[in-house]
Amino acid sequence: MSSGSLSSTLVWLRDDLRLDDNPALSEAAALGRPLTVVYVLDEDSPGVRPLGGATKWWLHHSLADLAAGLEAKGSRLLLRRGPAAGIIRDLAQETGASTLLWNRRYGGPEREVDAGVKAWAAEQGLAAASFQANLMFEPWTVRTGAGGPYKVFTPFWRACLDGPEPRLPLDAPERLPAPAADAEGRLPSGDQLDSWGLLPRTPDWSAGLASTWQPGEAGAHERLEDFLDGPAEEYGTGRDTPGVEGTSRLSPHLRFGEISPFRIWHALRERFGPGAPADVGIFRSELGWREFCWQLLYENPELATRNYRTEFDRFAWQTPSDAELGAWQQGRTGYPLVDAGMRQLWQTGWMHNRVRMIVASFLTKHLLLPWQEGETWFWDTLVDADPANNAASWQWTAGSGADAAPYFRVFNPISQGTKFDETGDYVRRFCPELKDLPDKYLHAPWEADAATLKKAGITLGKTYPKPIVDHSVGRQRALDAYDTLKEKRDAA
Repeated sequence: MSSGSLSSTLVWLRDDLRLDDNPALSEAAALGRPLTVVYVLDEDSPGVRPLGGATKWWLHHSLADLAAGLEAKGSRLLLRRGPAAGIIRDLAQETGASTLLWNRRYGGPEREVDAGVKAWAAEQGLAAASFQANLMFEPWTVRTGAGGPYKVFTPFWRACLDGPEPRLPLDAPERLPAPAADAEGRLPSGDQLDSWGLLPRTPDWSAGLASTWQPGEAGAHERLEDFLDGPAEEYGTGRDTPGVEGTSRLSPHLRFGEISPFRIWHALRERFGPGAPADVGIFRSELGWREFCWQLLYENPELATRNYRTEFDRFAWQTPSDAELGAWQQGRTGYPLVDAGMRQLWQTGWMHNRVRMIVASFLTKHLLLPWQEGETWFWDTLVDADPANNAASWQWTAGSGADAAPYFRVFNPISQGTKFDETGDYVRRFCPELKDLPDKYLHAPWEADAATLKKAGITLGKTYPKPIVDHSVGRQRALDAYDTLKEKRDAA
């Protein structure tokens, strides 16, 4: 034990890297005891999924921002790495903590870790309290009339909206208690952030991420204000046009808890009031989809690897070839909208949501490759790779998930391009080799005559790839595979 006669408080931060609307930190401030604020990089506890490359980059910068924010409030951020349960137990003893505080997590392995720490605290006579911070509607609070979880989004969201209004957000503490020290006045030791090696080195592929994003709490609030001042009122249409800034781009900030959904919800209320445009309601429903995905993960901890609909265990996925999978990953499929999306992902760590559906459909339906291949790639390359949303959305597109897209929904990358990237701004930005191609052929370059291609400086198969699969052939193969699955299900 440590720290003389004065007990201390330990706040354990996870995906809640903020001072604003952080109930655990607010409680610690109210207690007024010496305080230890710790972040544990846990990639070792059973079942905990290690972060991908893009989220590691974001985490580094988010933690640096948080450390500066805590210091400005009179506190400090302690960093440690390893199995979280053991680290928290050791740290509580090192600092003489009588109270452990954290904000709740909802993934299966994470809940097990938290429950173990809470049980240990009870055995030691320590107080341990958790708080609702990162979901407006916790999974066990939204239930069907029969008492089970919802499996379809619309009634789930209706039930949420029919319930109590999400609580008001908490302001950041004006001041935090000084760091807890031992009897000799020594602060607990921790890791240097750089020692974690979260940033890419050789090669450093993060330049596009750095020019696109401002990780951290200030960046999150600036992003929210920009959204409220601009795209929010036209979100219903703007969100479908990848060539314009029509979305909020708040997803990575929500992923790391740099801003709370409660803050976003009430900022919308304050800005637009009860007579908010329908577009604002559409954005709120996107917040609702995030909540729904977390309920799915809460009930199905293996959502990222196992089919939600078990009949898809018998689906005839193709074995991916390195050539096919590599072409999709690198944005070399020969379909400009698909390629633009995959290149946007690689360059910026993010992809427009409509394009995410299109590239996911292309992988799972045109190429008939398992959705897990796409989910894993997105997990590594997205700065907003959310454990619940990423898995649930991939399963939705593949047809294996809850409230899934019907099996016959095969996104046509050509017609989707002409409809939602009509002027070609998006494709031309990320596939610059096609920039001189007339709009008429931009989303299907193989339809252009030789003279048009030559004038645009394009040689199919050299400067831009030929389609790796014919659209009609790929579509029909997918439909046939789904029909076969249906027959197997009906015969079972």
